Amino acid sequence: MNMLTKFWNDEAGFVVSSELVLIGTILVLGVVVGLATVRDQVVQELGDLALAISNINQSYSFSGVTGHTSSTAGSVFTDLTDFCDTTTDGAGTEPECISVQITAAPEG
Repeated sequence: MNMLTKFWNDEAGFVVSSELVLIGTILVLGVVVGLATVRDQVVQELGDLALAISNINQSYSFSGVTGHTSSTAGSVFTDLTDFCDTTTDGAGTEPECISVQITAAPEG
């Protein structure tokens, strides 16, 4: 019991609780700002990825090849317009697809 009383009365190295609250508040604010920045950058990268995927063209073609003893005919494949590639559907309404719109930041 004597040792417990010594620990209870010992104030050497004691950190004031208001200092802990201040340090904790600063840390929490820093983490919140950092996570918000990470969120914004992830959203921007996902938007860039969506634009890159939307610009993929699956069309290909090659012409016929003729050699000394053989030949091959050419081939063509044209990528058709998908449902979400048009601005309106057959009824004249907007299709319900994901649309990414990026605006340039003002310079200066």
